[in-house]
Amino acid sequence: MGNIVLQKSLEEIKAMKDHYHRFLTDKFPPGSLFAAKTATCAITAYKSGKVLFQGKDGEAEAAKWGMANVAKAKESAAPPSPSHLPSNIGEMSIIGSDEVGTGDYFGPITVVAAFVRRKDIPILKELGVQDSKNLKDDKIIQIARQLVTFLPYSLLTLHNEKYNDMQAKGMSQGKIKALLHNQAINHVLEKIAPEKPEVILIDQFAKEEIYYAHLRGQKNIMRENVLFSTKAESIHLGVAAASMIARYAFVQHFENLSRQAGFRIPKGAGASVDKAAARLILEKGIDALPHFVKLHFANTEKAKKIAKV
Repeated sequence: MGNIVLQKSLEEIKAMKDHYHRFLTDKFPPGSLFAAKTATCAITAYKSGKVLFQGKDGEAEAAKWGMANVAKAKESAAPPSPSHLPSNIGEMSIIGSDEVGTGDYFGPITVVAAFVRRKDIPILKELGVQDSKNLKDDKIIQIARQLVTFLPYSLLTLHNEKYNDMQAKGMSQGKIKALLHNQAINHVLEKIAPEKPEVILIDQFAKEEIYYAHLRGQKNIMRENVLFSTKAESIHLGVAAASMIARYAFVQHFENLSRQAGFRIPKGAGASVDKAAARLILEKGIDALPHFVKLHFANTEKAKKIAKV
């Protein structure tokens, strides 16, 4: 159970209140605009624009209103805590695992696990591998094209049709990500066997116990020497390399979707995305959406309103 905080406009909060009208409660704290309680989540919206999601499905419920904001809220709520990591982790041979696309309405989720040996670290530094958030896509692509020529890695792409099907069946985005990370890590371990990494480092998107709870019932759950940290890209170049390869693949898929749409679609989950989705509805019909977007995002309803469908 965790707390997720989103920063929303008053207009968005009004839309949220309408959405949860069946679950509104009479009791809500001072300074709040509304409070609602579903079977698995409590939602409280404040005049400051902050919206608090609490409960078992807090992450999934918050995801409906834009995962980019969820990621930002998690970063501010859970700063890096590398104290549990080996002091020399930056020099170790590791499998780093990261994902891209979870906060984008358009486009797939791409997850990459990559094996970086100790001897590879100077090469990665020379190539300019670093936290991908500090670089533009063209630079990331330039570096990633070199990384894939010598690093053992596994790239998994979850296209929107499959993502929407899994989500519609009640699978949270957190569970989906856990499944993909575990699968990608196992693929790399198979590629490099009998060699083993000193550590497996996952860019943390959920607490360790929640991550493994998501994997309950799965085969080949990797636990040996697995560590988690927020902002792991800045802790080891292996995670940064995995992130760059994932971003490279994501950008390629995104460009392909733009060609299929017939116009350039925007990244993220902001107002420009709503307009692009509305245009897609008008030009290709609402049945085209599942191929292009993550349907449970709030952008879907906004696009429908713009397109007047």
